[in-house]
Amino acid sequence: MSDTKQAGSMPGPEITLSSETKFQGKIISLQVHEVQLPSGATSTREIIRHPGAAAVIAIVDGKLLTVGQYRKPMDKYQVEIPAGKLDAGEDPAVCAARELKEETGITAASVRLVDAFYTSPGFADEKVYLYVAEGLEQGESQPDEDEELHVEALTMEQAEDYIERGLIGDAKTLMAVYLWKLSKHTGQIGLRG
Repeated sequence: MSDTKQAGSMPGPEITLSSETKFQGKIISLQVHEVQLPSGATSTREIIRHPGAAAVIAIVDGKLLTVGQYRKPMDKYQVEIPAGKLDAGEDPAVCAARELKEETGITAASVRLVDAFYTSPGFADEKVYLYVAEGLEQGESQPDEDEELHVEALTMEQAEDYIERGLIGDAKTLMAVYLWKLSKHTGQIGLRG
């Protein structure tokens, strides 16, 4: 019974004894760390390093603005809210507004932080900042050269259908749909100011 943790107690940190970069790509790197556990034992951690991303919820005429594209890691077409990787030192709010404009042509007068979350903390440090866009104006989209996007404005019923059919399956878009649905009762997307 002495090894049992009390509710609310947190284990101490894992101390990195060594670190080796096994792969360095344009977006991610893979590191292997040897760590010392709080118990004194050692273990290995494989860690994906990612610069982070920003995503944006944009509601146009009562519909959720999305972009569809083929996602090679899953080998299937997915419908997602606009999002993209943070550039070095970039403010996530600037990234969110930029991605909305590039992918959909919509310009936001402002973006408001809803929340931020880690996508897979068991092996990656990617943090996604989720914003809601306000004061929207239509313009021309400017997708990256390697992106083939299909912009679509979804009703709540269409979004729920896409979830059911597996066309929407990523965390940021699921969260966006659920927050949008909740906003029908609260009057606001998210809990922050």
